Amino acid sequence: MIDNAKYYYIITYGCQMNVHDSEKLAGMLEKMGYHPAERIEEADIILINTCIIRENAELKVFGKVGSLKQLKKKNPDLIIGVGGCMMQSEEAVQQLYEKYPQVDLIFGTHNIHHVPELINRIKEERGRVVEVWDKEEGLIPDLPSRREDKYKAWVSIIQGCNNFCAYCIVPYTRGRERSRPPEDIVTEVERLVEKGVKEITLLGQNVNSYGKDLEEKVDFADLLVRLDEIEGLARIRYMTSHPRDFSQKLINTIKDGKSICEHFHLPIQSGSNRILKKMNRGYTREGYLNLIKRIKEAIPDASITTDFIVGFPGETEEDFAETMDIVKRVRFDMAFTFIYSPRTGTPAAKMPEQIPEDRKKERLERLMELQNRISLENNQKLIGEVLEVLVDGESKNNPEMYSGRDRKNKLVIFSKKEGIKGEIVPVKINKAQSFTLFGEVIDLSVTRKTLSTIEGR
Repeated sequence: MIDNAKYYYIITYGCQMNVHDSEKLAGMLEKMGYHPAERIEEADIILINTCIIRENAELKVFGKVGSLKQLKKKNPDLIIGVGGCMMQSEEAVQQLYEKYPQVDLIFGTHNIHHVPELINRIKEERGRVVEVWDKEEGLIPDLPSRREDKYKAWVSIIQGCNNFCAYCIVPYTRGRERSRPPEDIVTEVERLVEKGVKEITLLGQNVNSYGKDLEEKVDFADLLVRLDEIEGLARIRYMTSHPRDFSQKLINTIKDGKSICEHFHLPIQSGSNRILKKMNRGYTREGYLNLIKRIKEAIPDASITTDFIVGFPGETEEDFAETMDIVKRVRFDMAFTFIYSPRTGTPAAKMPEQIPEDRKKERLERLMELQNRISLENNQKLIGEVLEVLVDGESKNNPEMYSGRDRKNKLVIFSKKEGIKGEIVPVKINKAQSFTLFGEVIDLSVTRKTLSTIEGR
């Protein structure tokens, strides 16, 4: 620690958008002169960036805030702030303010850029500050970011969502869609590449809607083409895509791009047309299967992943059987599976025929068992193959090994070698599990051009 220095600590819950927001919070705090604390006990300011998607996330937040009471007692000058999606709920704000007096600052998603100003108000007024905007006021301006990864970076391209899926609170917490000007995005990515970033992930609640609100006639495929031209950018990823808006133009752009990864994350949520209609998803199972067919025709070895919600109100055993059928037909590489959790303020929370928890859990177990088996079978086909892996560093579960991901977002674990962190290296796969591949780095003299030939690209 530095003598007389001030330190901050940020706790993040939720999605990649929240992770990126926390990078911005860190960037703003460092611009104010704060340094990152290694331990929460060292911090002069603690910020909690919250999620509201599931009830469990809210319970975690209240539990964490409660645990900070002792730190506040030891250091009365400690500033504790809570922001993010959960704070767009008046009920959550009221509960936090009334029951947790150790919290000094409450802010929302729409005014994250005002956090430095709000912190200064607390210091000057010696009081608590609550400022949550009900509505967005245009785009949140570009903010300084402290990025944890030197070689990979999140880049926001569109804020908010217009879809209003029946189960989702995001349009109410993040506001309506607002696209960043393409030139701003290109400039940000160019600067990141100059600093050594090799992979970017474009973020948006629905990246496929990018550009619809702009005067300039530009869509997501056009943006990808511009970014693909940036020299030195090795990989472009994006999340999340809405199946309804995934055009043939976008498929062709990904097929023809040199840096755009062949990984398609397409949340289907349910395989039942009846449930999809109740969810207000805007597509049918037939339309989804046709999209997968067109992707596979253009890019035969594409990786397809998805999301499922199990136990949506009114889901019958027949509806669930159709979900299981979709899994068998598409054979996803991986699926994120969730039990439906009612969110106050969404249409689904008021729907009749809420499914009992034990039935939800039983269906989830069946779905996971099927998907895990398919994931394993898909991964076993890669044994003996050579994959192009961007080395992240030490494996979280095995510090004696390195980990990284290939272009199709497969997690690969392999032996350490000097000087390869942050590099893209060829790894020959010798073992497979449902969610992880294992291998060995082969001769580093194998060039990217040679590797591309090996992989058939």
